[in-house]
Amino acid sequence: GVDTNTIRINELKQNFDKTTEITDKSLQEIKHNISYTSNYKKAKDSNIYIITVPTPIDLNNLPDLTFLIEASTKVASLLNTGDIVIYESTVYPGVTEEICIPKLEEVSKLKINKDFFCGYSPERINPGDKKNTLKNTIKITSGSTPKIANKIDNLYKEIIEAGTYLASNIKVAEASKIIENVQRDVNIALINEFALIFDHIGIDTDEVIKAAATKWNFIKFKPGLVGGHCISIDPYYIAFKAKKLGYYPDLILTARHINNSMSKYIADQTIKAMINAGKIIKNAKVLILGVTFKKDCPDIRNTKVFNMVDELKKFGVNIDIYDPLACKNEVKSHGYEMITDPVKLNKKYDSMIVAVGHKKFEKYVKNNCQKLTDSAQIVIDVDGIVDNPTWKL
Repeated sequence: GVDTNTIRINELKQNFDKTTEITDKSLQEIKHNISYTSNYKKAKDSNIYIITVPTPIDLNNLPDLTFLIEASTKVASLLNTGDIVIYESTVYPGVTEEICIPKLEEVSKLKINKDFFCGYSPERINPGDKKNTLKNTIKITSGSTPKIANKIDNLYKEIIEAGTYLASNIKVAEASKIIENVQRDVNIALINEFALIFDHIGIDTDEVIKAAATKWNFIKFKPGLVGGHCISIDPYYIAFKAKKLGYYPDLILTARHINNSMSKYIADQTIKAMINAGKIIKNAKVLILGVTFKKDCPDIRNTKVFNMVDELKKFGVNIDIYDPLACKNEVKSHGYEMITDPVKLNKKYDSMIVAVGHKKFEKYVKNNCQKLTDSAQIVIDVDGIVDNPTWKL
């Protein structure tokens, strides 16, 4: 296992996975079958290289393939005849064959499908999900030749209990992954827009969804913040490819706009609730519970809670963030501070926003609401875990 993050490498060597995806016991059990290093040259005797680096977007919402190109360059310097390179990073259709393989050829001086081979098998991990794991989720596979495609498919079959799906070619495999997340983004955007409309009407979105869900073909989604390294990123990748081909993807980009606007809407509703309660907004104290991009997960990548904090700060309020799952140092690296348990600090707030519905917060809020808020008890519930909040999405 190779990673540029030496802290991550050292943690894994100590049988600790900060993402909580793998237990310490499991890491202990496989320690004799795996080595961890930040020196990629130590992987030079490998026959198969699986590249799983992040594929983020830049400040203009354009694909940033820097990590992918760097990883390809390093792997290319190690390639020998007969080796296979498999990509798992989410990309728009064409990246593997139009960008990655040319880089592998350029650096290695080897030829694709003659000296080395490639495949694409998208990662389908759902962070924090202990039910739909790697082993019991069907794995999509593909290869640069029919023979290599079958070899890659058989490789993954060794560990994937749910089985595999061999795509007809690499572009199909790339596209299949990206539309999984785009479809979810669009569906959540629709529910978010419903939530905005119902908020203006004055009816409970959750009650409407429950009623609609009694129909067999209604897809039950919840409104909320859409962050993370997949759902909020991938639509921009397929949109980039579409626009390059002369097609403007209205629905995909409109969905992105709706979901990106939710942080501001929640911040505005918080301020409105405080004004209605007679609060003086400037220097008011607001507690935000949860900073990760989804519940019961320590991952803060592209969390929209940060956007909400920024919006609230524009009103001059003072904000405390508490999340027992998130890493304080990681949060700090993004320019935000976290406090320890505010109950233990004996703090009182003018309002409280439950931004992420961690299971730990369900009892925490119920048992400590009076301790944490003043007599007005303004509670904003983003994730639907609070009984009788002041306002909920």
